[in-house]
Amino acid sequence: MTHHRSTWRNRWTFMLATAGSAIGLGNIWKLPYMIGVNGGSAFVLVFIACILIVGIPLMMTEILLGRRAQKNPFNGIEALAIEAKASPYWKLLGGMGMLTGLLILSFYSVIGGWVLYFITEAIKGSFVDIKAAESTANFNDLLASPLTLLFWHTVFMCLTMGVVARGVNSGLEKANNILIPALFFILLILLGYSMSVGDMQAAYHFMFSLDFSKITPVAVLSALGHAFFSLSLGMGSVMVYGSYLQRHVSIARTTIYIALADTMLGLLVGLAIYALVFANNLAPNAGPGLIFQTLPIAFGNMPWGSLIATLFFMLVAFAAWTSAISLVEPTVAWIVENTKISRKVSAVALGLAVWLLGITVVLSFNDWQHVKIVFGLNIFETLDKLTSTILLPLGGLLMALFAGYFMKRDHVQDELNLDNRGFKLWRITNNYISPIAIIAVFLYLFGLVK
Repeated sequence: MTHHRSTWRNRWTFMLATAGSAIGLGNIWKLPYMIGVNGGSAFVLVFIACILIVGIPLMMTEILLGRRAQKNPFNGIEALAIEAKASPYWKLLGGMGMLTGLLILSFYSVIGGWVLYFITEAIKGSFVDIKAAESTANFNDLLASPLTLLFWHTVFMCLTMGVVARGVNSGLEKANNILIPALFFILLILLGYSMSVGDMQAAYHFMFSLDFSKITPVAVLSALGHAFFSLSLGMGSVMVYGSYLQRHVSIARTTIYIALADTMLGLLVGLAIYALVFANNLAPNAGPGLIFQTLPIAFGNMPWGSLIATLFFMLVAFAAWTSAISLVEPTVAWIVENTKISRKVSAVALGLAVWLLGITVVLSFNDWQHVKIVFGLNIFETLDKLTSTILLPLGGLLMALFAGYFMKRDHVQDELNLDNRGFKLWRITNNYISPIAIIAVFLYLFGLVK
């Protein structure tokens, strides 16, 4: 079947869309708490190294695969394999990526629902003069209420699928053109506020004072896994966005800009958060509850705290929304390109399926919290570990191997359009450094090396 294929209007819209895919809960919710529980500056140093050495080359690889194929990940990898005279079973790599994105969205939407709930709480002034015990109780009450979680999970899924249903230019492009600039604008307001009332010096010391003694195998494993999660690598989102990219746009230059914007935003959010945390003598290693339990205490004891809390959770919501859109786009593109089903119907049907899976995640925080899937992990924990620790790095590894060892060199070079030095640098990182790093992480993960 043949379909008219949309393209981004220009490089700017592609950068905003891909940055929107990358900038999400991984940066604003997960990165700050991972910095806190993994030794602060040690984790930051390793994370930045992972972005530079592994993240940027693999994002370039995923974009070039998409632009070369001009198809969704499943059909795209298959077409590229045929072109390279490789096994057509490589298409399963595209299918695995699409499945990974849907699995992530099933719990991502539930957490996105938390954020929407906290916006309403901030607007109502629920954080004013709140104490630690009250903040913890409020969050626990939210998790204990399946109906409340289900309602906000539903709202978040409707917002996400509403954009996807409108298509590349009318949906994805317009949403990102508005949401990403708004996201950075709100961040600047929050950062300025944290600099004026928070302990920015303590935050800076915690995040950037080098302490190599705190670099552990666990920190390296977490940093590499989060680099994939942060840049949305290994699940086809970047590949399908790359398939809408015009030929004249430089993949290397735009990738660097996107990775820098993504990493910079995550670190600036971390500074803003920890400046408030330290100013209020709160624990920096609060874990996943950092922005939902610890920050409300800080907001509640500050001038204009309700307004700043509202802006902060709006920032998180915008980031989550843009990322959620990219998680489902590869599968919607596959349905549209291989069937006669319209994009709107595809988006509704797929959204319903993911929403249903998300209900099991909702229940894992309350009625089904004692239901364990593997290794003592509940449904939410299983989906999180399976995707971020195994499927995303595995997808990135296989994409690197396919582009580096199976595609024809001149086809890769034609897409990247780099000079000899730049192309050699990409090949070294893509063909050797990135695979070795990912394999080493897997060996450690499964206890084969200590």
